[in-house]
Amino acid sequence: MTISMDAWSCPLRLRDHPNIVLGHGGGGKLSSELIEHLFLPTFDSDELSELADAAVLAPAEGRLAVSTDSFVVHPLRFPGGDIGELAVNGTVNDLAMRGAVPAHLTAGFILEEGLALEELAGIATSMAAAAKRAGVVIVSADTKVVERGHGDGVYINTTGIGYVPTGVDIHPRRAQPGDAVVLSGTIGDHGMAIMSVRESLGFEADIASDTAPLNGLVADLLAAEIDVHVLRDPTRGGVAAAVNEIAGTAGVGIALDEQAIPIRPVVNAACELLGMDPLHVANEGKLVAIVPPDAAETTVEILRRSTAGRDAAVVGEVVSSHAGMVIARTPFGTSRVVDTMVGEQLPRIC
Repeated sequence: MTISMDAWSCPLRLRDHPNIVLGHGGGGKLSSELIEHLFLPTFDSDELSELADAAVLAPAEGRLAVSTDSFVVHPLRFPGGDIGELAVNGTVNDLAMRGAVPAHLTAGFILEEGLALEELAGIATSMAAAAKRAGVVIVSADTKVVERGHGDGVYINTTGIGYVPTGVDIHPRRAQPGDAVVLSGTIGDHGMAIMSVRESLGFEADIASDTAPLNGLVADLLAAEIDVHVLRDPTRGGVAAAVNEIAGTAGVGIALDEQAIPIRPVVNAACELLGMDPLHVANEGKLVAIVPPDAAETTVEILRRSTAGRDAAVVGEVVSSHAGMVIARTPFGTSRVVDTMVGEQLPRIC
């Protein structure tokens, strides 16, 4: 996106220095011009253009779903996406995991003094494009500026609002013995894409983030009347954290088949090089679905119709033994416990 500052009323020295300054967060002319010339035309929202203290939204049928998230990923741009696209997709996906139809987003920007306006414009443009793809509208926003060295460029906080259709009941407590565990695609892509650029490992050309909206996949499953018991997007902590949370909440065991879990060879090689378990590596465009056993194959077929779900597979089952634990069957015929990480394996991945 090209920024034209010719019409800005700020002093000439600031026009000639196209970076964020503390005045952009002061609530005065600079703040107004940042909103008027960058955010409003980029997000193109009737609700946002009202410039009111709050957006008034028309109620929809069904129950209200609300989710909030913050994004501090480093670097701001990475193979396959950037922090703006990630912020939209991550929030949309949180709503979709409860079966909600995402409708509205809010966005709060914490900007660091010195951030190039061109960089901010690119991030905002990515957010607008991601929102359009997901079918959501950014209806409210806020901007704050912190001193140089205190913000790492930009942090973004989002809140998502969606509506759960009548009859949809997706909750971790619904997992029950006999259910199938379905994964919508390859794991570890996002975490390894971030690591590749952060540590200059040389995988950039081969590994890209999987960041994508998942509400379309969920809508397809519900339209086919699949009785989806549980949905979870395995972001921080990866698939291991997601299935452990499900097992703990439902009081069931989960048995995974390692050979059935889709993983790209280059991602697997990167994990081996770094000594990481792919099950612990973050994803940003995949979902775990727990469905009745007789719906497993149909679920996979539906997911594979979409680009985001083309590598979907049944990867395990819910069992009555070892309640609250996750066990993985290895290619060597043995089993191992899949636990959650004690600390942060990959910091600043979202």
